[in-house]
Amino acid sequence: MKPLDKEQLIGVVGAGAMGGGIAEVAAMAGHRVMLLDSRAGAAARAREGIGDRLARLVEKGRLAANGREAALERIEVADGIEALAPCALVIEAIVEDLGVKLELLAALETVVGPEALLATNTSSLSVSELGAGLRDPRRFLGMHFFNPPSRMALVEIVRGLATGDEALERVAATAAAWGKRPVTLCSSPGFIVNRVARAFYGEALRLLEEGAGHAATIDALMRESGGFRMGPFELMDLIGNDVNLAVSRSVHQAFHGDARFTPSLRQQELVDAGRLGRKSGKGFYDYADGATPTAPTTMSPCPAPRSLVVRGELGVAAPLLDAALAAGIAIERREAVLPGAGWLEIGEAQAALTDGRSATERAAQGLENLVLFDLALDFRQATRIAVAVADQADPDSIETVAGFFQALGKQVSRIDDAPGMIVMRTVCMLTNLGADAVHKGVCTAAAVDLAMREGTAYPRGPLEWGEAIGIGTVIQVLEHLERAYGEGRYRVAPLLRRLHWAGRGFGSIGEAGS
Repeated sequence: MKPLDKEQLIGVVGAGAMGGGIAEVAAMAGHRVMLLDSRAGAAARAREGIGDRLARLVEKGRLAANGREAALERIEVADGIEALAPCALVIEAIVEDLGVKLELLAALETVVGPEALLATNTSSLSVSELGAGLRDPRRFLGMHFFNPPSRMALVEIVRGLATGDEALERVAATAAAWGKRPVTLCSSPGFIVNRVARAFYGEALRLLEEGAGHAATIDALMRESGGFRMGPFELMDLIGNDVNLAVSRSVHQAFHGDARFTPSLRQQELVDAGRLGRKSGKGFYDYADGATPTAPTTMSPCPAPRSLVVRGELGVAAPLLDAALAAGIAIERREAVLPGAGWLEIGEAQAALTDGRSATERAAQGLENLVLFDLALDFRQATRIAVAVADQADPDSIETVAGFFQALGKQVSRIDDAPGMIVMRTVCMLTNLGADAVHKGVCTAAAVDLAMREGTAYPRGPLEWGEAIGIGTVIQVLEHLERAYGEGRYRVAPLLRRLHWAGRGFGSIGEAGS
């Protein structure tokens, strides 16, 4: 399907950060744009803001001066909805209010031509419901950009129940022609990104509430061990805790109270107290001038071991052995004497990758001085690792294991003995929610991974990551978490079990749900 021709006019309704950004993207791609906003002077101010942003690109040498002028000339401020009549595509980016959007869309349908396409930039409302009131809902769909649209590559192209194939394909091709990475999906609460990303925030908030670690430690571990660009708490503060909580509530309500999407009482408390994050000066962190940055918990230097014993296979944590040899630590291999994944014997202590159980539970089955360590995106490159010690272990055990990781050049953060720890349980839940979306026919597996890499800058797609860990391991972690908490939040997506039983990966399932 060919994209819209550059000669065809694009309409954008709503001149806020999103609408202005969408207008900029379309104009930079060569389209004339009509920008409309009901607030007096808002569209003109948005056009000026676009000019300022492009001027900064010119100053940095990323855009020619005549390129800025040409783009601005293509953006025209509309004096009323009638000015959108010649548009081939109109994208609404107004307030997230169902009634207001329905009223606007009904009005747009009476103004534009019968071949014009209508799109919504909603991030939380049902595209099917928004299109239900139109006379011809076949030409209506979601076109969800991410903030800021000029920099974020992902666009979720959302099919409502009545959206026609031609409209979906034309808009997806147009987004690609604008330099974006479109992913197509069926309308579902949260679409892909806001649905799957609930785990990134939700698990961190639950761990904070349970005292597993404070915000700065969890953030540092997610960055320095998990490879995420930002930790969940600093990201929530950047987004705005009120905005993040509103999305969580919307998704939770739309899924009829599904425990996997339960909003956090801790975040609710922050919002009630006006601690919204950076925009209010305080959230999980204090952003006041002169405020002392909160440092992650880091263990003091401990003695490095000279040797260790490997019992069984370490699975995804096997790269630690090469790092240990490079650090001059002698390694002896022996068979495991207990069922399950392997572990390290370092002096009198045992160290094992978390499998979703607490260290205390696992130690009760035969490893009395057990210290668990968390998952890392890359055990060779990670600069920080989390450890948790069993309640019944000798107090020196954790220092013995910390000394091992410090000898590999890593900082060590001790956390409380929380099931699944931090990175592991988060990644397994991201995988689970992504698999559930595929299982429910929302999108393909490839779309999940692309959306989460491009829309949230995750270091690896969640399904790709789940395969790297091993689907069987993901299932095991989730089952242990479900047993520990006794709730449906951690129930395993049926698709994960199906793939595990078949010995297949996500790449084998083709189209969504097939």
